[in-house]
Amino acid sequence: MNDRLTTRSAGLAPAVPSAAARPSVIQLVFREKGALYAAYIPLLSDGGLFVPTTRDYRLGEDIYLLLSLPDDPQRFPVAGKVAWITPANASGGRTQGVGVRFPNDEKTRQLKVKIEEILGTTLQSAKPTQTI
Repeated sequence: MNDRLTTRSAGLAPAVPSAAARPSVIQLVFREKGALYAAYIPLLSDGGLFVPTTRDYRLGEDIYLLLSLPDDPQRFPVAGKVAWITPANASGGRTQGVGVRFPNDEKTRQLKVKIEEILGTTLQSAKPTQTI
């Protein structure tokens, strides 16, 4: 990990998730706007984030994020779902992890707006990201 983005897994789910398993909890801390830009997924209609992780997930699996944004002391809880998986040794040197789709609720819509306000015109950048 680098010092711009920190992830910590609280590993509440078993190694082999079942339908009754509790979702895993990951703390995702963005210290810089550039790291947030690299992880944000504006293509998902409700928004989403790329989460670097070596843990195995399945599409549609529940994942709970505790999100911290740059220069904001507040932590934002997000009950998302795995929308895509970047496996280990992916082509192009992509970082292993998962894309997490935000839920379609008012609280998360406000979070999406906040993220997009932080990123501003950076959202139109051609700079590569960790996302699709």
